[in-house]
Amino acid sequence: MNKLFRIFLVLAGLALISMPAQAYEKGDWLLRVGAGTVNPKSSNSSVVSVDSGATLVFNGTYFFTPNIALEVLAAAPFSHDIHDPTGAVKLGEAKHLPPTFSLQYHFNTTGKFHPYVGAGLNYTLFFDEETTSALPNTTLSLDDSIGLAAQIGADFDLTDKMFMNLDVRWADIDTEASIPEAALNFDVEIDPMVYSLTLGWRF
Repeated sequence: MNKLFRIFLVLAGLALISMPAQAYEKGDWLLRVGAGTVNPKSSNSSVVSVDSGATLVFNGTYFFTPNIALEVLAAAPFSHDIHDPTGAVKLGEAKHLPPTFSLQYHFNTTGKFHPYVGAGLNYTLFFDEETTSALPNTTLSLDDSIGLAAQIGADFDLTDKMFMNLDVRWADIDTEASIPEAALNFDVEIDPMVYSLTLGWRF
């Protein structure tokens, strides 16, 4: 992702010096597609640790006013390895989908650089949970999660209809994990930072 961010910054700099300003207006739609990574906090629980995952992300934004917009975030499934707390032994893996609804406030809507902040709700659906040979003859289950989400980001105009976007968000993702064969239930506080770099179009 670091290389992608450097490319993004170069393109943003070129946009700022070369393109005319494009104002956001009521009724505008934005569609973004690109790469995203979910980085769980380092101390997930006393039982397991959850690794980072990356995938394709996409979102749509509708403007109610030039400043107020609603964004819906979606993605291809994220896949995460699950280790013991030391990170030395892989215990399993799981996938999740993270649809997130955020109400946003956009600043500087008449310029080429469009920063914004947002807050909303995240729903995380876990599926395809599996254990490894380190936990033989066991199954893993993760409950779905609903929690708050917050974000900060910016769009950089490349043309009158195309732009680059950098977005950083935090999501409150807490799940209860269970291994029925071991009569084991425990909470996992994932609470990740989510980073995305996308290409966008305005309609």
